[in-house]
Amino acid sequence: MSGIEFEFQLPREDFKLQVSGTLPDRGITALFGASGSGKTTLLRCIAGLERAPGGKLVVNGEVWQQGPTFLATHQRPIGYVFQEASLFAHLGVQRNLEYGWKRIPRPHRNIEFEEVIRLLGLEHLLGRFPHQLSGGQRQRVAIARALLTSPALLLMDEPLSALDLDSKQEILPYLERLHDESRVPILYVSHSPDEVVRLADHLVLMEHGKIVAQGEINQLLTRSDLSLSRLDEASAVLKCRVAAHDPDYHVSYVAIDNSGLKQKLLVPFKDLPTDHPVRVRILARDVSLALQMQSQTSISNILPARVVEVFPSNTPFQVIVKLDIGGQFILSKITKRSAALLHIEKDKLVYAQVKSVALMR
Repeated sequence: MSGIEFEFQLPREDFKLQVSGTLPDRGITALFGASGSGKTTLLRCIAGLERAPGGKLVVNGEVWQQGPTFLATHQRPIGYVFQEASLFAHLGVQRNLEYGWKRIPRPHRNIEFEEVIRLLGLEHLLGRFPHQLSGGQRQRVAIARALLTSPALLLMDEPLSALDLDSKQEILPYLERLHDESRVPILYVSHSPDEVVRLADHLVLMEHGKIVAQGEINQLLTRSDLSLSRLDEASAVLKCRVAAHDPDYHVSYVAIDNSGLKQKLLVPFKDLPTDHPVRVRILARDVSLALQMQSQTSISNILPARVVEVFPSNTPFQVIVKLDIGGQFILSKITKRSAALLHIEKDKLVYAQVKSVALMR
């Protein structure tokens, strides 16, 4: 049986963790919610750092906790990355990395030392000491050290929260590469919508110690009954594939999955082979609607769409329109006045004018 099956109940001072479910055994699953929602407590239960009596944890068919069985943290094949890098200050980067690597018997190693160095771009840092590294570099070393223990599961507890904006921007491309090339499933705790949208495949939304929703990232981002669709940064994430490149204008075309390659978006050039999977993010505020195809406009991405739903925004003068674009969903945030003038309603056919598209990976 594949997947991460869990059930925990654990009282806390300000809430009670009361969760159950099954998580995917691949990709990045984000545990998302406000501070105090129980994200880190759930992660610590999975790591064995918290013992929830009567709890259950089965990882890919292997029982880590159930009935009388409770594997201690050191018995669980996990890597854990904390908010702070916590490297050994008296050891250089190479020896920090070798610390866990050498303790894993060779037959049990499922990732090569050189592969981890390449994944996280550490080649030029191996001779340095932790105090000679930037915050982003230290966290990359911490992630590499966790991977080199050959974990079956990588747990990351807000790994970017202690970093400044520049350091976050430095490390995010490496986390994207880790997602694309590593076979290790990752549970990623965050309360940053930007991080979650950029990295996650699967989303677990938590409030007051409970899971209020979970599923594929774009399904939850575009659900009208969840707060994510009403945020100022409300957005959608589309799965696409590279269709073609136009070197004269330094742009690429990506085809929206499930659309039969008919629906395409123009994005800044990305040096990737055709048919390579990518994800694009479209903010709701960057999508306007028209009833007819516009030709004399600077907007390059105009797509036929069907209205799925119209629901209130977080501001009284706007509404959110959920649109079906080639079998996937995006959101458009427009004024109530515009919605009335255009008679926007369920199943109406419109043209989505996308002012900006962010190619994430």
